[in-house]
This record gives sequence, structure tokens and C-alpha cells, in this order.
Amino acid sequence: MPADLRVRFLHPSGAIGPGKIALLEAIDRTGSISAAARSLDMTFRRAWFLVETMNTAFREPVIRTSVGGREGGGAGLTPLGQEVVARYRQTQEEARKAAEPHLRWLEGVLKDNTGGETDAGTEPPAG
Repeated sequence: MPADLRVRFLHPSGAIGPGKIALLEAIDRTGSISAAARSLDMTFRRAWFLVETMNTAFREPVIRTSVGGREGGGAGLTPLGQEVVARYRQTQEEARKAAEPHLRWLEGVLKDNTGGETDAGTEPPAG
């Protein structure tokens, strides 16, 4: 598996990282917190906690919920939630591109998963 980069935004109000973004995307895809949790092998309680955490960390909610009833409940991203996901993914891609030569170098100096050495060069990236 090639080296990769994980982006996490840290702020006094809370953090946004790969797990919360995956939950937001799953809620957007499924229209449900419980279905999103199941798709991520997460308990409903954990998913609900993360939803509450995110909704209180931002000035406006990032997830909207509707209660059950005849039509059943549901959940979805607010426009702010959609923007958070889009900007996170854009930042992730830009960071990956910027870090790519350094990640390639790291791959060259790390052992592969079979205990051997990788075949990439060991010269540090220029710049």
C-alpha cells in the first residue's frame, strides 16, 4: 500500500477529520444517520454523538434531521455541511499533491509490508 496523507482540521471548537467526513458523506448518500452508521460499521449511538458534536461545533448545523412518523425520519447535509465536505476533500487533494514527492521518498526508505526494502530511490526530494 503506498504512503498516504490524512488531513485533520483542529480548532478549539472541535476537529474535523477523515472519520467525521466519512460520516457526513454516508449521511448524504443514505439519507439516514442509522443507515450511515451501519455502512461505516459504527454504532448508532457513536454516529449520533458525532452528529451532535459537529452540529454544536459550527455556527450553523451541518446535518439536518427530521423526526419519524408516517413518512419516517431522515437526515441530510445542510448547505454548510455540503461545503464542509467539499472544502475538506479539496484540501485533502491539494495536500496530497504537495506532499507527493515526500511520500514517494518515504516509501523508498521504509520497508515494504513483506519485510524487504522498496525499490524507490532514497534521494530526498528537491526543494
